[in-house]
Amino acid sequence: MPDDAQPAEPTPSVPFAIDAGGDVSAGPLELELAATQAEAAGFDGVLGVELGHDPFVALALAARATSRVRLTTSIAVAFARSPMSTAVLANDLQLVSSGRFVLGLGSQVKPHIERRFSMPWSRPAARMREYVRALRAIQEAWDTGTRLNFAGEFYTHTLMPPMFSPGPNPFGPPPVTIAAVGPGMAEVAGEVADGMLAHPFTTERYLREVSLPAIARGRAAAGDCAVAHRTFEVSLPAFIAIGDTPDAVRKAQRAVKRQIAFYGSTPTYLPVLELHGWESVHSALHAGSLRGEWEAMADLVTDEMLDAFAISGTPPEVAAGLHARFDGLVQRLSFSAPYRVAPELWGELLRELRG
Repeated sequence: MPDDAQPAEPTPSVPFAIDAGGDVSAGPLELELAATQAEAAGFDGVLGVELGHDPFVALALAARATSRVRLTTSIAVAFARSPMSTAVLANDLQLVSSGRFVLGLGSQVKPHIERRFSMPWSRPAARMREYVRALRAIQEAWDTGTRLNFAGEFYTHTLMPPMFSPGPNPFGPPPVTIAAVGPGMAEVAGEVADGMLAHPFTTERYLREVSLPAIARGRAAAGDCAVAHRTFEVSLPAFIAIGDTPDAVRKAQRAVKRQIAFYGSTPTYLPVLELHGWESVHSALHAGSLRGEWEAMADLVTDEMLDAFAISGTPPEVAAGLHARFDGLVQRLSFSAPYRVAPELWGELLRELRG
């Protein structure tokens, strides 16, 4: 792979790379502009989210508008597409970005896959494992010209006429990362992927005691295959409540509590609360969500819970907290801030993190 095709790396003095983006409301043109601003500000990467817009379209625009930052789908819904469709998209993004693309995949949840996308759902961890293996088989067929012959439980790909093959990618296949909350999907990420995308609803303790051991089990299961020898990275969109005055910090904390309450009401994220002994809070939050009491639910999130999930304060305080909590645990960091943050605060935070 050419040297200029390598994804941007953090400087040696910084323990993690820092990604920008993840704006859930940004359309393709907004993300293109945000990517150019992030590159100018010194961020290492840009994230594209799949909610109301297609992240591949947005990151293709961002690839043409930037030259250095790494571009990651965070996430693209895997089960909404066949492995072949995703492989074609990822290969093209790798070409357009000159090797700066990372394919971040997530499973979504059963109602969305079945009722929104009208696609099959079953055993998501096993399906994701096979999905990534199918992607790699397709990429290998393109790279080597050998016959495509992948037959699995969920996916079968056995036809690749030369006319439909893009051929070898000069920048190599893009790395694949998998979004995970529970240990099952984290183990799959360790086994077949190049990284794991943690969820914002994650604490330092959950990372240490649940996610990282699961990744290690997956890496061990991979054995001596090529994936096991690749560098593996953990990416975290950390909750922060940042402001330049005590009042601004308090308002940010309230917004973060609302978001924590939203996630905490969902059974999928119950294991995180159970680890801390907060399962009774989940029950109350879930009941409140059924009644639509979203604002009142934030009152159920205690300051202890807020401190476990988020780091609060001025930019220097938040930077110090991020270093203290995540140095050595994650390799890439981004920020989950469900409220408006003044642009100058982002710049100050980045400078503080850079030291």
